[in-house]
Amino acid sequence: MLDINFIRENQDFARNALKKRKVDVNVDELLKIDEERRKLIGQVEGLRKERNFLSKQGKEGNFARAKEIKKEISKIEPILKKTSEKLEQILFTLPNFPDPEVPSGESEKDNKIIRKWGEPRIFDFQFRDHEAIGKDLDIIDIERGSKVSGTGFYYLKNKGALLEMALMNYAINKACEKGFQFLLTPDLVKKQAMIGTGFFPADENEVYKIDKDGLYLIGTAEVPLASYRSGEIIKEEELPLYYAGFSSCFRREAGAYGKETKGVFRMHQFNKVEMFVICRPEEAKKEHERILGISEEIMQELKIPYEIVLNCLGDLGFPNQKRYDLNAWMPFWNGYRETHSASNDGDFQTRRLGLRYRTKTGDIQFCHTLNNTTIASPRILIAILENYQEKDGSVKIPEVLHPYLKFKEIRKRT
Repeated sequence: MLDINFIRENQDFARNALKKRKVDVNVDELLKIDEERRKLIGQVEGLRKERNFLSKQGKEGNFARAKEIKKEISKIEPILKKTSEKLEQILFTLPNFPDPEVPSGESEKDNKIIRKWGEPRIFDFQFRDHEAIGKDLDIIDIERGSKVSGTGFYYLKNKGALLEMALMNYAINKACEKGFQFLLTPDLVKKQAMIGTGFFPADENEVYKIDKDGLYLIGTAEVPLASYRSGEIIKEEELPLYYAGFSSCFRREAGAYGKETKGVFRMHQFNKVEMFVICRPEEAKKEHERILGISEEIMQELKIPYEIVLNCLGDLGFPNQKRYDLNAWMPFWNGYRETHSASNDGDFQTRRLGLRYRTKTGDIQFCHTLNNTTIASPRILIAILENYQEKDGSVKIPEVLHPYLKFKEIRKRT
């Protein structure tokens, strides 16, 4: 959530930033509501101060005035509550202010390429896409996934399923080696967790809801990881905190009409290992580059070519100040496709979650949060199948995954 004090003190910046993010909000009206709220707060505080003064006097004549003050406060407080709620409701609909480094642009096509690693493989045979490979090797079954659960679901089978588990275990070990505490998180969360992380109200139509229990299926472990310390005041010496979580992820992909749906690239359910960082404001930029570097290390160990792009305004997530995408080379598309994202959300989430820290001097400030994909399948699985395929139809296993598997290639079952 945006800081109303910051908006009040930086009105022109706020107007320009929200305009860039194409948000239709009247900043003057927002500030007017805030002014009314502060006026009411002043009235209540003044009346309480007067009542406390009278109570200390202990004079009989002051009792009548004390009763009058109590009535006045009881009349003002409901108005204050309504005004505060109105202000909060507007603030909850506003996206994070973009970092000055974020480039302008309308869509992912306008993202800025920062660097590339690796050279795309040149095939001396007719390569196949992951869907054909998965069917031929009997490791992916989309048809039966659709039969059982509908479009957007699939089965991973045999060595394909084992390969995914190897990827997850590799990613978990990598995160732990980098100092992250590993958590198995709940896949169902309360509405406040979705609001707190900034997924509601912006992406509410993308989330599956369990109406009977009022719970929501998560689209990323970021939600329970961010909410893990919500409402707490952390000691400064504890920061930064590093969490990594494995979860199944569920997304309705309601806004994905017309986007790439080939094979298992865009599914309603998938598995992911996510990194999450809670830190002091001055540490955030360094931590952002660090978690991005971990994803790059993973891709380099998997030996899959990739590019790093800085997301433009039109491709920036609702809670993000700044975001990098890591796009892996996928031969069938003859291009790079997103497999990772590393986001710096500033204090946007922590204001919603009430997540703060106490400085060594006793001040209480909001923490900053960052998140990053460690491994998300099936997209990494796609990249492996397409980049590691062989002329005889088999698929080699990246060397870094050999310790996690009892096989080094996948061949057609006979």
